[in-house]
Amino acid sequence: MYVYLNLIQKKGLQLPGRFGEIKVFSGTSHPKLSNDVCTNLGIELSKAEIFKFDNDNTFVRILNNIREQDVFVIQPTDKPTNDNIMELLLCMDAAKRASAGRVTAVIPYFGYGRTDKKDQPRVPISARLIADIITTAGADRILTIDLHAPQIQGFFNIPVDELTATPILVDYFKKMKKDFVVVATDVGISKKARDFAARLSSPLAIIEKRRSDNSGNVELLNVIGDVKGKTALTFDDEIDTGGSLVQAIGALTISGVIEVFSCATHGVFSGDAIEKLSSIKILKEVVVTDSLRKKDGNGKIKYLSISSLIAEAISRIQSGRSVGELFK
Repeated sequence: MYVYLNLIQKKGLQLPGRFGEIKVFSGTSHPKLSNDVCTNLGIELSKAEIFKFDNDNTFVRILNNIREQDVFVIQPTDKPTNDNIMELLLCMDAAKRASAGRVTAVIPYFGYGRTDKKDQPRVPISARLIADIITTAGADRILTIDLHAPQIQGFFNIPVDELTATPILVDYFKKMKKDFVVVATDVGISKKARDFAARLSSPLAIIEKRRSDNSGNVELLNVIGDVKGKTALTFDDEIDTGGSLVQAIGALTISGVIEVFSCATHGVFSGDAIEKLSSIKILKEVVVTDSLRKKDGNGKIKYLSISSLIAEAISRIQSGRSVGELFK
């Protein structure tokens, strides 16, 4: 999949691009991922000074010459979400003022992604506001992974490349050689779950649910599809508090599944999510990517690396090659 990038690495070269060489910077949200991306690119992580003053103001200073270079700032915007967003904005502004040729915001996990529409009176569309702020701060393009809602791409007036971790997850579960039934944890994710199931050559079931309030509490309705006596593989874009997943597993247990595996691109794991999931005997493994920093937990949580995927996308963006071809 990444033959072209590997060839460039072996020769110690960077591909020519309109905006000079690749310069990758990291915020403080996930420096390990940034370092892994640079390892895959065969370059060093560019240096920046980032800290907070005693008054809680954030300071950013870029320590490398990036004039007319192709700058990529890697920063998932998870908890503390507002701090991480602010860091990203300041890094991009600093890059622009340092005469960077182009600035790409690499946001593996897009915070506020679940507030993508006005679903009740007098509420903001936070995802749209964040998109506007990121663009104003100086981003020329966005690189992200598995947005909660595809319409978020349209909130930006700049190019957006949305990668997907689906092939990475599919490859992992194919090696298990189990007869899974893929279970979409709600109707909204069913389209992506259908593609996931097709890649696994597995049938699809859907859990119909509705949220009862703004706190994230969920009232499950029913399981649509035949799951009795089967191994269920739940699929979602993220696992946050784990409440939805716990109730989904409960519904699947009542419907007669023999064991459950779960997967998602983003392992947010807020609060006691890992403890809740670890206590469920029928749940054998929870598989997520390292789009966010790893959380402490027991052996049920498995992390898959996305650093090579991001590195290949960065290489393609810099050299003007298609990013979409990665998933054909």
